[in-house]
Amino acid sequence: MDLLNTLVDKGLRRELPTREEALAVLATSDDDLLDVVAAAGKVRRHWFGRRVKLNYLVNLKSGLCPEDCSYCSQRLGSTAGILKYTWLKPDEASKAAAAGLAGGAKRVCLVASGRGPTDRDVDRVAGTIKAIKDQNEGVEVCACLGLLSDGQAERLREAGADAYNHNLNTSEATYGEITTTHTYADRVDTVQKAHAAGLSACSGLIAGMGESDEDLIDVVFSLRELDPDSVPVNFLIPFEGTPLAKEWNLTPQRCLRILAMVRFVCPDVEVRIAGGREVHLRSMQPLALNLANSIFLGDYLTSEGQAGKADLEMIADAGFEVEGAGEVTLPQHRADVAAAGGGCGSHESAGCGSHEGAGCGSHESAGCGSVCGSAAEPAVSEPAASEARTDLVAVRRRGAGTDLAPNA
Repeated sequence: MDLLNTLVDKGLRRELPTREEALAVLATSDDDLLDVVAAAGKVRRHWFGRRVKLNYLVNLKSGLCPEDCSYCSQRLGSTAGILKYTWLKPDEASKAAAAGLAGGAKRVCLVASGRGPTDRDVDRVAGTIKAIKDQNEGVEVCACLGLLSDGQAERLREAGADAYNHNLNTSEATYGEITTTHTYADRVDTVQKAHAAGLSACSGLIAGMGESDEDLIDVVFSLRELDPDSVPVNFLIPFEGTPLAKEWNLTPQRCLRILAMVRFVCPDVEVRIAGGREVHLRSMQPLALNLANSIFLGDYLTSEGQAGKADLEMIADAGFEVEGAGEVTLPQHRADVAAAGGGCGSHESAGCGSHEGAGCGSHESAGCGSVCGSAAEPAVSEPAASEARTDLVAVRRRGAGTDLAPNA
């Protein structure tokens, strides 16, 4: 298959595919799906071996968000029956993080709902970062607090944060249909602030919101230009009580194609399967490990995930291994730039390849044609809608903000 051979060669060289090639991946038939996974898997293994990085979410402040992001159960006007609580104290957050670290996670992601942090909020998070790092040597901490004001990224880095997450979520052309209380440009600005402060930037997308293949290509190519070290791929969790509750547009096969396309476009970055993997990939989750090298362990912000023990068994059964705390996630050329204090900014030589062609924070929502022949005019069709599996959407009732033990 000429297309897949071309994409593998480009991925091993960190060369950007054309838009037509990326679209062709999304347009492949189910008959060709295993070939697509095998090809993208070669790129994944070249840069990351068979290691799987585990990340653990701690929701520092749940619900009560003034933003109107249509996909989010914490949004303004949401009637989803999620947990609602104000800021966890540093010792509470550290206790919650300890459960994930004991389960094998090497990065803790501290998330708070809201448009963006006040300076007092940054002080709160700084205290939480210190508490976690004092008790867990070598742990990575990523903050996800929404839109950043000038100077806040620098203060988070001084406090010990290693990374900052802020997702683009969807294409610039359709962003206004999803959110009206802030702009796509606001999100880009926050990722750039993280870069400039020397933080490792983490920025991704949400698939399944009714977007077209072209929208998916747009957002992934935009992410490539921003050059984050981590790209989380969320699959919309259609929460009852949110505007997108009826958007069941994904199948396991569609999710695998999306992950493969992201891997081809950003071959040497940490691709993370984030919110919604249990809901939409279901029994195909182990296959997705051939495409992504990172997952969240246990529960998400407002929804329950697969049991942590089941995650570990899945990784082992699929022939992969959990990345150790002492191992460096990123390929050497990216790790060297980060170690030099350059964050993961627009590195001309070290990014996710050559760029020549190319708070609302991490809320988990949360085709057909042949790959043979020319990729110039891929046969694109709308994916078949998945059956609504509302039985797989469970609101989180344990862990942070509750008296029950977390799932890790």
